[in-house]
Amino acid sequence: MTEVLARDILMLARERGATITTAESCTGGKVSAAITDVAGSSDIFHRGFVTYSNAAKQDLLGVRGETLSLHGAVSEQVVREMAEGARVAAEADFAVAISGVAGPGGSELKPEGMVCFALASATDTISETVEFGALGRGNVREAATHHALELLQDALSED
Repeated sequence: MTEVLARDILMLARERGATITTAESCTGGKVSAAITDVAGSSDIFHRGFVTYSNAAKQDLLGVRGETLSLHGAVSEQVVREMAEGARVAAEADFAVAISGVAGPGGSELKPEGMVCFALASATDTISETVEFGALGRGNVREAATHHALELLQDALSED
C-alpha cells in the first residue's frame, strides 16, 4: 500500500512539475525511504531531513527554541515550523513534517500514538494531530508514514 501511494505521489508531482521534501522525527526517514524506493524519484525528491533531536530541528530546519519550549517537539506548532523550514531549505514546492510519540510510553498529555503532521506549500501550511493509539512503536511509525504519504497525495491532487 505504501509503495502504491509513493508511486502515485511521484506521478502527481511530475504532472504538476512539483518537488517534495520531508522533515521527519518519529518516523526516522521512513517517508523518505518510501518515496525513494520508487525508481525515478530523484527528479521529484531532492532531500529529506531526519531531525530526531530538538537541536537538529533547530539547526537544520530553523525551528525556534521558544516554540519547542512552549509547545514541545510533539506539537502542531513545531511540525508547522519543521515543514516550512524544510520546504525553504530544500527549495521544494511541498514539504511534509512528522513528530510524535511512537512509544513505548508517552504521557497523559502526549500519549503513545499521538503524532503531529504538517504540510507546507508556497501558499499555505496545514497541520493536524492524529491519535493512532498504543499500537506499539513499529505500528505507530508505519501508520504515521502512511498518513504523511496520504497528506502529500492529497496536496498534489488539489487543483
